[in-house]
Amino acid sequence: MDSETSGGTAEIIRFPKEILDFSWKVAISTPEESYRLGFSVCERFNLSNPQNMMKRLYVKPGRLSLGTVAVVCLVGLMAGRSTAEDAKKKLVVGFSQVGAESQWRTANTESIKSEAAKRGIDLRFSDAQQKEENQIKAIRSFIAQGVDVIAFSPVVETGFEPVLQEAKKAGIPVVLSDRAVKVSDPSLYVSFIGSDFIEEGRRAANEVAKLTGGKAKIAELVGTVGSAPAIDRKKGFEEVLTKYPDMKIIMSQSGDFTRAKGKEVMEAFLKAPNAKDINVLFAHNDDMALGAIQAMEEAGIKPGTDIKIVSIDGVHGAFEAMKDGKLNVTVECNPLLGPQLFDLIEKVANKQEVPKRVVTQEGVYEQAQAAAELPNRKY
Repeated sequence: MDSETSGGTAEIIRFPKEILDFSWKVAISTPEESYRLGFSVCERFNLSNPQNMMKRLYVKPGRLSLGTVAVVCLVGLMAGRSTAEDAKKKLVVGFSQVGAESQWRTANTESIKSEAAKRGIDLRFSDAQQKEENQIKAIRSFIAQGVDVIAFSPVVETGFEPVLQEAKKAGIPVVLSDRAVKVSDPSLYVSFIGSDFIEEGRRAANEVAKLTGGKAKIAELVGTVGSAPAIDRKKGFEEVLTKYPDMKIIMSQSGDFTRAKGKEVMEAFLKAPNAKDINVLFAHNDDMALGAIQAMEEAGIKPGTDIKIVSIDGVHGAFEAMKDGKLNVTVECNPLLGPQLFDLIEKVANKQEVPKRVVTQEGVYEQAQAAAELPNRKY
């Protein structure tokens, strides 16, 4: 569009779409009203130096009024501009991770970050360092930033309902990754993608039964207290124990899903009066099992032989331990959720229907399979 300014140079100013919507609401009839409209638009949308902008848009008498120039420019230009910007607009996703407590979690984080980068997604990533309060702060920050979708792997199951209500009120859909939450209103999240932790517990118990002929005195290393995998893996494991009256848990304590804590708790188990009764260790994740192996070796116990060990995750370190005869079975829990997670998130962002629950497919690996499978492990 051509119009002369006081300096004789044609110039068009590009405005955000919000200004276009705003300008149509104001009637323009005189140059004075046009000027006031232009100035108010600048102030309304916090455009810098409104006086200078108005001077640049000034039109000599007898030419098109400022209001007409503004409206025509907005109509003619903004349609193309908004279309181009919409095409280029990145999907913005806020993701709150539990922390970096294990090899599994590190692999999970890498899968999520690399997949987001591959798809050109603007990922706002936050590490909660295994603290629920940090996740709640992160989610509130994502809400304030106006992200398109919030995803997170909750540290524990409970306590998230208020902040999820805030997300719902803001119109931001929430996707749960790896772990679930307990809420009174299921509409507070759109979908949950992750493993079936109860089934993992069942599989672990069945492997114990195979290793021991259904006779076991079990020491249990539990995951983070209150977390979904700790609750559900224990539930599934104990469900199977009801079928085997000679398989009993004689010690149980949280190792917080970390190798260091797993070692510390196993050391305490081995100092207990009934320590010699233990013939099986069930660890809720591989990292705790690897810490426990170290504690056993330092105590002169042969892990995998004197005490059979069954754990969950299927990380690279567990396969190395199985290859060396120190761990008997690992139940797989696949951390490489990035591709599936962002398939789901993109559908949610596009307002497509998605299942409420997406279960990942996983297997069970025994000691005899370790050497052959180890080169194939990606985490």
